[in-house]
Amino acid sequence: MTINLSENERIDDLQIKGYRIIQDKTAFCFGMDAVLLSDFADIKKNEKVLDMCSGTGILPILLAAKTQGKYFEGLEIQEKMARMAERSVSLNGLEERVGIRCGDVKEASMIYGRDAFDVITCNPPYMNQNHGLKNPDEPKAIARHEVLMTFEDACAQAFAVLKPGGRLYLVHRPQRLSELITTLKKHRMEPKRLRFVHPYIDEPANMVLIEAFKDGREQMRIDSPIIVYSAPNVYTKQIYDIYGYDCDADGK
Repeated sequence: MTINLSENERIDDLQIKGYRIIQDKTAFCFGMDAVLLSDFADIKKNEKVLDMCSGTGILPILLAAKTQGKYFEGLEIQEKMARMAERSVSLNGLEERVGIRCGDVKEASMIYGRDAFDVITCNPPYMNQNHGLKNPDEPKAIARHEVLMTFEDACAQAFAVLKPGGRLYLVHRPQRLSELITTLKKHRMEPKRLRFVHPYIDEPANMVLIEAFKDGREQMRIDSPIIVYSAPNVYTKQIYDIYGYDCDADGK
């Protein structure tokens, strides 16, 4: 299939089922956090999934490749990003399983109605008003900072849009974990499973993956940690396994 690329756009190989994705190198490109979230999210057969803050559409595309979910919808507020994600969906011939909508996460329940999805995934902006902010109108700032939505907005809409017992999967920063858990519980999204991601085995975590259930009971499990590097520029076998790459015993 022929796809016309705009200036600064490129097509990247996702190394799974031959799927590819269009990205703009001057805007926000997906990172390891999205790949780790796609591995952490437990999507069951025939489930309907909404990806909030979908950006390039990376999570719906990866989840369509990795799981037996029935349908994946990406909700992205930036029109240029949403249109680019639509072209990636077409590039991979996924129109019947993946849809992209340009819209505001704060209006998700008005867009889709209540109790519409089995699962929500979300890779939200990590930085709140306590972090430095530059160029707030640019795509990178919108993706990284809570310019157009807050974590509380995401939690409130997740509760509204999820079916009873539905699940929310998200990735965020451990520095905000206390706030994240408090906010989730405030909106009746019970954290049930955490997994921390460490750059090296002897360094503090720099990401946390969270599974929360709508109106779930209070009981939490901490999964084994993910260690990204075994040495500078050398990924661990864990990371190669998550990405689906082969490596030897030394992670090479």
